[in-house]
Amino acid sequence: MADFARNTHHALDYVELPVTDFDAVKTFYGDAFGWQFTDYGPGPAYVGIRGMSDDEVGGFRKEEQVTPGGPLVLLYSTDLEASLRAVREAGGEITQEPFDFPGGRRFHFRDPAGNELGVWTAA
Repeated sequence: MADFARNTHHALDYVELPVTDFDAVKTFYGDAFGWQFTDYGPGPAYVGIRGMSDDEVGGFRKEEQVTPGGPLVLLYSTDLEASLRAVREAGGEITQEPFDFPGGRRFHFRDPAGNELGVWTAA
């Protein structure tokens, strides 16, 4: 898990996404964003997500079914069009094409488990 000496009081610290197939989401997020993973337990029982700094920033937890909805997790991109292409090429479903919002542009996508996330870039 994360190095707690680096954690910030009351800041968002770790995001867990429910998934039905660890292999499918590891392939998708690895291909789309270059993420790395740590398998925990036999099977595995849980998969940690390592961000670009190599710190663990989240994880995938196994569920029988994923229910869409809930908080929207947003990823930042320095090149929104390249991120959009990478998500498409990795098999993500684009649920909202890029659009402007105050401060930037973003798009939304659905991963192989059915989770919806967004990617944004500054204006």
